[in-house]
Amino acid sequence: MANLNIQPVLIGADMNCYSLARAFHEAYGVTSQAFGRWPMGDTKWSAIVRCTYIPDVDDPGVLLRTVTDYANARPDTTCIVMGCTDDYASLLMDLQDKLPANCVAPYIAPALRDKLVNKADFYALCEQYAIPYPKTFVAEGPLAAEALGEKTLGFAYPIIVKPSSSILYWKHPFPGMKKVYTADSPARAAAVLAEIYGAGYPDKVILQDMVPGADCQMHVLTAYADRHSQVKMMCLGHVGLEEHTPKARGNHAAILTEYNGPLMEKLKAFLEDIGYTGFANFDIKFDCRDGSYRVFEINLRQGRSNYYVTGAGYNIARYVVEDRVLGKDLGPCVLNRAEHFWHSVPKAVVYRYVQDPAFVEKARALAAGGKESTTFGYRYDLVRRPLRLAYVLVHLQRYFKKYRTYPQ
Repeated sequence: MANLNIQPVLIGADMNCYSLARAFHEAYGVTSQAFGRWPMGDTKWSAIVRCTYIPDVDDPGVLLRTVTDYANARPDTTCIVMGCTDDYASLLMDLQDKLPANCVAPYIAPALRDKLVNKADFYALCEQYAIPYPKTFVAEGPLAAEALGEKTLGFAYPIIVKPSSSILYWKHPFPGMKKVYTADSPARAAAVLAEIYGAGYPDKVILQDMVPGADCQMHVLTAYADRHSQVKMMCLGHVGLEEHTPKARGNHAAILTEYNGPLMEKLKAFLEDIGYTGFANFDIKFDCRDGSYRVFEINLRQGRSNYYVTGAGYNIARYVVEDRVLGKDLGPCVLNRAEHFWHSVPKAVVYRYVQDPAFVEKARALAAGGKESTTFGYRYDLVRRPLRLAYVLVHLQRYFKKYRTYPQ
């Protein structure tokens, strides 16, 4: 590795970006370069990631020019270009063939992206591959309450309402905007549709059966498929707690890794059959009504909580470098069996607000045994940058108020 000359180029400045930068630094001792739209505390004052802020870096032409200029100034360096949000990852899928020859962007082609990124189309694929997903009704515009009765939908209220395209949705903001909505009646469902479409959102909206259960019924699965579309790593996480503030709802806050062979094998076969490459991240919920694991969506990148994978012993930077830079055969697929406790909020918050006593008991045991990690708890960074340490301490402390305000 002494002659390995790599430079991570990360698009974004959030926790996803910091998690990736930490993985690269732990594996190779390199400092990442990030390009974001504005400063974010997640990456400020860090010794492992340099941030450059370009307000319109989400414009395809600006992003292409930014990465091209950066890579061309380092012709002998392999630049590993990765997006840290759905939007940036999608842009890189469009631009990957236009990047300089010394750039690696581990992404699928736009044609496959377009079949997966839209939830309505993804559920059609789930149907084809016999992958369980929640019962779903698709709206293509505003609808009156009379058109949203339980007979029409095919399932009972309360229901979930969410945009089919999260990328397009966040481009049309409005007051009270949420990541996901709950509707307890046809009137409320109609009102949510009116808000979303009234803001200019142009795509489909998903109305979905609400799978019962709290945060601790949620699961996340991260997979890496190599350049030959062979899945080489899968790490399943049992989510015990999510964030509860309106715009962050659904973000993972505490995860225990676990093994589920049938679920992993089913999704592995799916990814390989469709010719997937790079990181994929599935949101899944256990349905206690029939014992199934229902897939909500696939994210075409590493997830925001990706450090749970690195913390469990599968450094995600190594998979990209060894596959796409060194051209190694990564060997047989590894289905993680190691137990690990990852959290992005203080442990006291996890122990108080997780509703599953067994989850809390296992988390405590793993923490006591040193099998625990938190994304921002990187000693290398904290001891070198006092401002970084101060930010992390204040950031974590704020979660106590957030969960008091939004306990559910």
